[in-house]
Amino acid sequence: MNFIPSNIFTWQNLANLVDILVVWYVLYKVLSMIRGTKAVQLLKGIVIIFLIKLISWALNLHTVSFLMDQLINWGIVVIVIIFQPEIRRGLEHLGRMPLFSTASNEEGKTKNHLIESLDQAIQYMSKRRIGALITLEMNTGLEEYVETGINLDAEVTGALLINTFIPNTPLHDGAVIIRKNRISVAAAYLPLSESNTIPKELGTRHRAAVGISEVTDAITIVVSEETGGVMITRNGHMMLDLSREDYLKYLKAQLADSDDESSHSILSLFSIRRKNGGKQNNDEEDNK
Repeated sequence: MNFIPSNIFTWQNLANLVDILVVWYVLYKVLSMIRGTKAVQLLKGIVIIFLIKLISWALNLHTVSFLMDQLINWGIVVIVIIFQPEIRRGLEHLGRMPLFSTASNEEGKTKNHLIESLDQAIQYMSKRRIGALITLEMNTGLEEYVETGINLDAEVTGALLINTFIPNTPLHDGAVIIRKNRISVAAAYLPLSESNTIPKELGTRHRAAVGISEVTDAITIVVSEETGGVMITRNGHMMLDLSREDYLKYLKAQLADSDDESSHSILSLFSIRRKNGGKQNNDEEDNK
């Protein structure tokens, strides 16, 4: 039989190829989303149930097969309940797509002041190894975490952030949450991540920063009181040991006006889980 290329390059075969690629892409994104979470172990349990079902069907184990059928039939409801955090995170990612997002030009006018204040506070606390946890609300609301903190409703300044995290003061323990370019609350409690990808040497602040990034799109900045290193988390990703130049580029890319062309290209620099080999860059001016 003669080989006819036109029999392969048909619209139907092209549609089948696109269908397969879309399914594989969705599976890849789902697996990437749940990697390092408790959902991985639960997914393994689901695979084991299906294997038991196949084995029981092949060996005519009717009772075992019946029980597996019941588990599979109710599996959708169970999956929705168990994977609720991951499903919510996925839906939030969809809701944050450009098609649905809105930008406020008025808020963009104060972004530079916010970044400068954050930089001043980070540099001061990093050099003196003062631990800090600062969360910036983005598109996903943080109301449930704001309610756990002490209300401030103050303008963001470097001095205020520094004073908030001075050790042995009433507000130093917990997170500062910044909403609409103002310090909303201090001493707020954030959810702790249970991810096994977090290095053992990192403490509670770092785990809380990863935890809030797993359930919201907030940007969280951590200053380590052990090393003075700076970490930023967002969408489940950790960026460790950032230099001053690194975190300023990232903050400007994420917080600057949407008209800034560099805000789109810089995102690729921080798509990794961990920035290896980075060291804290000391500022030339000592903020005192």
